[in-house]
Amino acid sequence: MLLERRLRDPITPFDDESEPRQIRTEEIVLNMGPQHPSTHGVLRLLLTLDGEVCTSAQPHLGYLHRASEKLAERHSYPQYITQTDRWDYLNAMGNNQMWVQLVEKIMGIQVPERAEYLRVLVLELNRLASHLLWWGAFGLDIGAMSLFLYCFREREKILDLFELLCGARLTYSYMRIGGVGYDVPDGFVQRCIQVLDELERTTDENETLFSGNEIFLVRVAGVGHLPLDTAIEYGCTGPVLRGSGLAYDIRRAEPYSIYDRFEFDIPTSNLCDCLGRYLVRVQEIRQSIRICRQVLKQIPDGEIVCKTPKTIRPPKGEVFTRIEGARGALGGYLVSDGTANPYRFKVYPPSFVMLQVIPHMLKGEKIADAVAILGSIDIVLGEVDR
Repeated sequence: MLLERRLRDPITPFDDESEPRQIRTEEIVLNMGPQHPSTHGVLRLLLTLDGEVCTSAQPHLGYLHRASEKLAERHSYPQYITQTDRWDYLNAMGNNQMWVQLVEKIMGIQVPERAEYLRVLVLELNRLASHLLWWGAFGLDIGAMSLFLYCFREREKILDLFELLCGARLTYSYMRIGGVGYDVPDGFVQRCIQVLDELERTTDENETLFSGNEIFLVRVAGVGHLPLDTAIEYGCTGPVLRGSGLAYDIRRAEPYSIYDRFEFDIPTSNLCDCLGRYLVRVQEIRQSIRICRQVLKQIPDGEIVCKTPKTIRPPKGEVFTRIEGARGALGGYLVSDGTANPYRFKVYPPSFVMLQVIPHMLKGEKIADAVAILGSIDIVLGEVDR
């Protein structure tokens, strides 16, 4: 296969020339974004270019004017669940989980078994939907229109499941403190199994179509090099860290909910480039399907939410928790003063953390590679807002 050959024989920038040509150029400073589609609205990259080569890059993160952390102080604990949907709007279930897990931890709430299984199911389905959108958008960023349509077709099937479950397709507010908001309706399990079967088949088809494409490999192999020590120094997590060779996943390293009951692998790649991060996410799609199948086989009967006080007032204190979101480690720090509203709340979002590694990854690359590198990080600017 072309992919296997490229992994054995890395691409060099001057395959057809014995020596690069020396061209005298003058440095220019170029704004990339925020109007550029790959910058997701509010990110501006200030690129210094020597010809087509990026000599330095400075990300200006921008603001969505949400003040999500400050808003926590004006909402009750249950009310704030709806705000978490808006951070990383492609991983809303994960955001819900982090928040309710934070409150449950400080209050010592025990979640019913069935609710835990439903949580893991929707978390992995949401991870699948997020990775599918990333896969299609990543292909579109580097010129692959067909893959974008195929991935969105499969993602729509997962969103249909969410609509059937809670009536929403993007911002779900499905989690509750002590459980979940809705049980699965009749026929949901069978339909979910059918969607997983179809997704497993189409993932094989899409990987055959895309991973062996010569143009795709030229655009990503050896581009955006991020060695493991640098990834750790910058605080990278999730597929970006695993794409640099470290098998670290919070679901396995610090198991939360009931993830320790399921068998799944942690995909890694030692390529440390855009191709490595791509391969990790494709394998994560397969692992999420694997987890969902186990949940559907093991899910018990029972209650979906435990009894909690009418007004949630956690005891005075502070607590930290984190989960493995679709983009990496999503953490939260909560300070309670014993009232019905949080005293302080801080969120640790993966996109905000990993944007700082862009100057390192872009230095020495061509300007056209900037789009591929941004796509390989899979940022969502909703969780970058400060």
